[in-house]
Amino acid sequence: MVKDHATVWESCLQNIRNNVNMQAFRTWFEPIKAIRLDGNALTIQVPNKYFYEWLEEHYVSLLKTSIRSQLGDKGRLEYQILVNDSREEEKRKHIAISNGSFEKAQTNSSTFSISEQLPYYNNVDTDSIKNPFVIPGIKKMRVDPQLNPNYRFDNYIEGDCNRLARSAGYAISRKPGQTSFNPLVIFGNVGLGKTHLAQAIGNEILEKFPTKTVLYVSAEKFTNQIIAGIKNNAINDVVTFYQLIDVLIVDDIQFLEGKKKTQDIFFHIFNQLHQNGKQIILTADRPPKDLQDMEERLISRFKWGLSADVQAPDLETRIAILEHKMMKEGVEIAQDVTEFICYNIKNNIRELEGVLISLIAQSSLNRREIDIDLAKEVVRNFVTEINKEITVEFIQKLVADHFKVPVETLNGKTRKRSIVIARQLSMYLAKNMTDRSLKALGEVFGGRDHSTVIYSCRTVQDLMETDPFFKETVSDLEKKIRMSLSEK
Repeated sequence: MVKDHATVWESCLQNIRNNVNMQAFRTWFEPIKAIRLDGNALTIQVPNKYFYEWLEEHYVSLLKTSIRSQLGDKGRLEYQILVNDSREEEKRKHIAISNGSFEKAQTNSSTFSISEQLPYYNNVDTDSIKNPFVIPGIKKMRVDPQLNPNYRFDNYIEGDCNRLARSAGYAISRKPGQTSFNPLVIFGNVGLGKTHLAQAIGNEILEKFPTKTVLYVSAEKFTNQIIAGIKNNAINDVVTFYQLIDVLIVDDIQFLEGKKKTQDIFFHIFNQLHQNGKQIILTADRPPKDLQDMEERLISRFKWGLSADVQAPDLETRIAILEHKMMKEGVEIAQDVTEFICYNIKNNIRELEGVLISLIAQSSLNRREIDIDLAKEVVRNFVTEINKEITVEFIQKLVADHFKVPVETLNGKTRKRSIVIARQLSMYLAKNMTDRSLKALGEVFGGRDHSTVIYSCRTVQDLMETDPFFKETVSDLEKKIRMSLSEK
């Protein structure tokens, strides 16, 4: 059977998918395209040099194993790196890997000239100008960066959910405009710290490079400035001002969707800044490829650098975030209360801060101790109502989620080990945490006999006595059941 490049790469991806977590696979392997297969050499295309460097630093062994499983011991991988370099046409650079050594191949480049230069004003005194959009000049301007000084790296808690974005941002703060992360697009749902991270980069750059001009602006405010510039026949002044910025941070870039004129102007600003080695940082509520009603040429430029997602933090990261905010506010809260809050506020860091502020206010104004009861009252304002009664169905769902098995299998007849353990543990927890009889529990679990429930409970107890890890799992699930909220 003759293999083609797509088939070989798809087989490699199957092996890679089994050896990395899904977030890493989506970030580092889904954007790769197989280009061609020449003998025992497969050429793949990666978006930029940073992609290539990251793959070689973190996944070279996995890549080598995968490619050789398809092409034999002499199988090798060649990279085709897209180097945009602020041009309409793409430069391509080939780098080959063979037994761990790298060789650079020929570079083919194309030329591009800007046909339309935007005007600028000479010798304009900007020291007395408060509004930076009133005809800025080529002199060094004093621009308010519009940054919140409280948004810094040292109070931005790192976790698996944001490590890539934070690492890239920190690298930018050391060499703004000189890394492969230009632009850096930070995307994710609301309340996950995108704005905090973007402004932390700006604050860090100002601290290390005081002479650089840094500006943070929301996409909505940028749009309003464009509208005002057109209305006042001063659009060139607005454009010229932005082209003089060293580090431009634009928040919520998805706000430009459908605004063709604003997109066109931002396209020219982006080109000029990028061509001059200036740093661009963008935030969005979704990846660039999912932006709607946005010019394709603009989306392609957003893809030049690195797109890093910020996800909902896991429990440990949420606890670390809340404890950091507690320390900042100078309050102490019992560990069980902290864990209760973090079990229930799962998808929004802003809500964690809102709960803490509400707890402090309630405690101060009503002279109440911050305990579980007060926490429940406050949390009700942020999420669904507190679970008033622990049900068997609720226990089954939490256990099934923990063991990553379908909840319906707990009531089935399958004897697969992972499902049997989950089923027995569910019975054990249901017996200890609900008032259902053994017979009733047997009926819930697929019409089983009460003796099956007894046997399952004894099995779990024996495992807890002999396996400390299993005992810890049971303890964690018990705590989670008591603290979690019921789901509608």
